[in-house]
Amino acid sequence: MIVRLSRACLEQTLSHLRAALPREGVGLWLGQAGRVLQVWPLPNVHLRPWERYQAEPQSLLEAVRYSERAGLELVAIFHSHPNGPAQPSETDRAQAFWRVPYVIFDMHTEHLRAFWLPQGEEVPVWLEQD
Repeated sequence: MIVRLSRACLEQTLSHLRAALPREGVGLWLGQAGRVLQVWPLPNVHLRPWERYQAEPQSLLEAVRYSERAGLELVAIFHSHPNGPAQPSETDRAQAFWRVPYVIFDMHTEHLRAFWLPQGEEVPVWLEQD
């Protein structure tokens, strides 16, 4: 699988993650056949949001319901590491539940990488030219 992402969706994602700093930001990429069509930011309600994330359950449920009604699928889950790096932590691996790529942003460089978790296999992300 390759995740395909437009510059507009990348900028929308980065805007959400920048606004969350110094906390970790989290959200969903919705789309079809690996192509991101919509960014769905989610509130991080973890008790220590500067080092971990937990998507607010009601917002997550609303996103899943919306995607089903809109004929979209969950392409990936994204979150940020405010202090880097763009690689999964042990917590990221241990809490991986969804069978989609997990995209991690290093907020020092805004570099992103995607992984199948908990295995850790990297997933290519292709930035589309708008």
